[in-house]
Amino acid sequence: MRAGWRRRLPRAARGANLPVTETARMDDHRDPIHLHRPAAALRRRVRVAAAVVRRGEALLITQRPPGGPLGLQWELPGGKIEEGESVEHALVRELHEELGVRARPLEVMEVVSHDYAHGLEVEITFVRCELESFEFARSPEVHAARWVSPAELDLDDVLAADREFLRGLGAR
Repeated sequence: MRAGWRRRLPRAARGANLPVTETARMDDHRDPIHLHRPAAALRRRVRVAAAVVRRGEALLITQRPPGGPLGLQWELPGGKIEEGESVEHALVRELHEELGVRARPLEVMEVVSHDYAHGLEVEITFVRCELESFEFARSPEVHAARWVSPAELDLDDVLAADREFLRGLGAR
């Protein structure tokens, strides 16, 4: 038998720390031939936390720096969740590093998985947040930041992984 993969997704509990884990099970058959997995199975999904921050009807979005397959695309602010880090802690850290502001995570809104054609696989936890200040000190990781009404957002300029979630907020 081949090794089986099982994915566990979090239950939809608002406001809870919802770790997303991917576990692998392997039967007792340890023959090296059967331990071989295709390259796609060896890739791990990158866990990402994204802040949903509003100022009135406007939503905060940031633009990635130029370069790479995702350069200059717009996204909700946030970033990679480090090993052993909670979603909430990752957002507080990332928003401080990237925008120089303190954030307060309030509730998990949705968890979405997306596989990019260039090979990146992400799982994004969207979390409603409040910011202590709207005065940003952008790091080199943020090319630009702006407030935009979801209805006025051009989804062609947004990361593919964020699009479906933003449609739910009224983007077209």
